[in-house]
Amino acid sequence: MQSIQPQPSSTEENEIILGTGMGPLKFGATQDEVRALMGEPEEIEESEDDDEFEHQAWNYLEEGYSLYFDREDDYRLSCIETDHPGLRIFGQPIHGKSVDEIQELMRQNGLESTEVERMDTGETRLSYEKEMIDLYFDEDQLQFVNFGVFISDDLEVQWPS
Repeated sequence: MQSIQPQPSSTEENEIILGTGMGPLKFGATQDEVRALMGEPEEIEESEDDDEFEHQAWNYLEEGYSLYFDREDDYRLSCIETDHPGLRIFGQPIHGKSVDEIQELMRQNGLESTEVERMDTGETRLSYEKEMIDLYFDEDQLQFVNFGVFISDDLEVQWPS
């Protein structure tokens, strides 16, 4: 029997909602709001000087989350990267699924991938550019997901209401 960890009150805390966030974590949340929800991160990384976007990454290593706050968005939550085994999208568990299984699930929900790329590191990246989500596979099993707030065609951030 596993020990019970304190969890957010939402029963779907690992449900990805495209353009909105994941469970109780909503894009546009301030760092204080995220801290109130998640507690202190185990580490905070600052972007490198040569990065295109100045940001902070808050890493919650035990939970398997990295939360990104961009300076130009007043350090509001704009991106989440996670390898949490309980990940869900459209109500379906997705961790460990194949590229084909994920593409089929997305297709059933009206989404077509824009790109499948084999990375130099050997993993495969499946991208849905308009939906702002990248899914990374190793040996055809989903390992982690990076997703963010929607950006309009004229590059305006579309914060969820």
